Amino acid sequence: MPHPPHSDSARPAPGLPPQADAASVAAGLLGLLHENAPAEAFAARLAAVEGLPDGLPHKHGLVELARMAMALRHRLEQHEERERGMLAVIESAQDLAGRLDLSELLKAIVVRARRLLRAHLCWLTIYDEPAGEFKVVVADGAISEPIGRMTARRNRGVAGVVMSTRLPFATPHYLQDNRFEHDPALDDTFRAEGVAALVGAPLIRDEQVIGLLFVADRYHRTHTALNISILSTLATHAAVAITNAKAFADAQAALEKADQARAELERHALDVQGAVEAHERLTSLLARGATLGELCLSIAQLLHGSVLVLDEAHQVIARADAAGYASAAAGAYRPHGPHSAALTQALRESRRAGRSALAYESDGELCRAIAVIGGGGVLGSVLLFRREDLSDTSIRTFERSTSVIGIVLLSQERMEESRHRDVSELLQTLISPRQGEPALTRERAERHGLDLSQPMSLLLVEPARPEPGFLARRMRAALALPGVVLDEVDGVLAFVCGVSLAQTLADAFGAFARRELGTNYLAVQSRPVHSAAQMPALYASLRRALLVVSRLGLRGRIIGQNEMALYSVLFETQDRAALHRFLDSTIGRLIEQDRRRGSQLTTTLLAYFDNKQNATATACGLGIHVNTVRQRLASAQALAGDWDDPGRALEIHMALRLWNTGLAEDGAPRAA
Repeated sequence: MPHPPHSDSARPAPGLPPQADAASVAAGLLGLLHENAPAEAFAARLAAVEGLPDGLPHKHGLVELARMAMALRHRLEQHEERERGMLAVIESAQDLAGRLDLSELLKAIVVRARRLLRAHLCWLTIYDEPAGEFKVVVADGAISEPIGRMTARRNRGVAGVVMSTRLPFATPHYLQDNRFEHDPALDDTFRAEGVAALVGAPLIRDEQVIGLLFVADRYHRTHTALNISILSTLATHAAVAITNAKAFADAQAALEKADQARAELERHALDVQGAVEAHERLTSLLARGATLGELCLSIAQLLHGSVLVLDEAHQVIARADAAGYASAAAGAYRPHGPHSAALTQALRESRRAGRSALAYESDGELCRAIAVIGGGGVLGSVLLFRREDLSDTSIRTFERSTSVIGIVLLSQERMEESRHRDVSELLQTLISPRQGEPALTRERAERHGLDLSQPMSLLLVEPARPEPGFLARRMRAALALPGVVLDEVDGVLAFVCGVSLAQTLADAFGAFARRELGTNYLAVQSRPVHSAAQMPALYASLRRALLVVSRLGLRGRIIGQNEMALYSVLFETQDRAALHRFLDSTIGRLIEQDRRRGSQLTTTLLAYFDNKQNATATACGLGIHVNTVRQRLASAQALAGDWDDPGRALEIHMALRLWNTGLAEDGAPRAA
């Protein structure tokens, strides 16, 4: 494309006089070279020389002189272009050494290539191997937005040629070039942008094309070998930049991985050190004879959580919280709560694997559980509550700490057995028909706060569950009543205390039973006995009374021996159905009348017999008028029959006492 004349040097070809000589023409040509005149000025001077008359001497020499000046100007222009190319290459190399940001570096290469080749557009693409296409990462000089979003298939267009040959490729008119397979979408983009001439150079790394550098013009243009060489050099710089960036990224990733490994190693070393210190601390506490509570507190502080120690029945026997840690889940724990099934499963897994296990999550806290094994059996379990689970090393610390807990529990169990072996022997001596030496028995009883010279009371309890031996250990810790000895004897719990403590014992056991047993027990309390010699017969009598209470179905309350004496004699061999038939035949009509009308005939008649058939005393006891008593007695006599006969009176009285125990129907006993 022709360029407009230079503004400073352009002027019409000077007319040369016929007497013009070589010196004047040479001087004019040197002036043009000195002024760096454009090619048009030299072409005009050549035309002027050629226009001299043919007969002019030296005309041929003058023409050659003008042509030599034009060739010299062209060589100077090529030298300048090469110099600009070298400077651009140097600047690009300096960027490679000084810039680390890949996007900025590629942008600088694209801008520099467009400026050097004086092109309208320049862009750089990188090959996306999974997609099998080249994607534009940076562009300069584009007018339309699609240029920056172009993609080129590896087997289409100029990209396909460069990909296959790994050499630069140039075309003066891209849309009309049939040397390659066109991509319609790419052609549409070039058509919209007005692209005509195009040259592309490959970015090569390890003999593989990783990208392409393109320059394009909106007019037909043939690029020189120098231009293509410069573009190839810049493409090589771009490939080096991409390779360096990848190597830097790989090195950075390796460094980060090494840092992570080092940090993990440091954490592991700290965990191991913490585990060693924890083991030393727990061992020191154990050697000093620390209590179970002190050990729990130490474990809670070490693991930054809350610790519960449970017995075989999942009852809490010790607890502790780390400083500043308040566990809602530990506080809400109940032996038979909503998470009992999950806890039982976790402890079963713990016993099988010998490791701790996560039991459940509650209120944003995790409960980790482990069974405590010792002495050939399960001693209990330990629960740890934390908001986050432990690391592997901390889990091992928790599991080792439970071994220390197991040692303490086993020691306590052995001490308990040793302490209460004497109690068991004392109870066996008291209830055995062949009692030992009285003096030795008295001395043994005094060691446990029991005075055999004072009236005593015996309480027998037959629990449905759990096992009586375990329940005895639980009750010793829960009741802690001085002067009361208790142990499991022949499958029942036996309590012996002074008469003055009998009611206190009954109240304390009742509170414990409501909390731990519900109504799943039978209990009979004896009348006072005044010597140890009476204890064997008393024990045998209460065992018979337990059988009667069982047949009567009187569970969940303590029955006095006086209430059961007559029944023990008469109904030891009877079942519950037979007792119901006896009640129905004797006072059944009275019970039915009271049920339908609320007349209280049964209660009034029982009080009448208990007061030796004295109507006045009965009225005072019930707080009603004596005439009301007489009216009720008349109604009762009409329904139950005459009780003037002593045998009939005894039968009715006995039936009323049975009714008062609650045998007639489920529920609490009738008020006497």
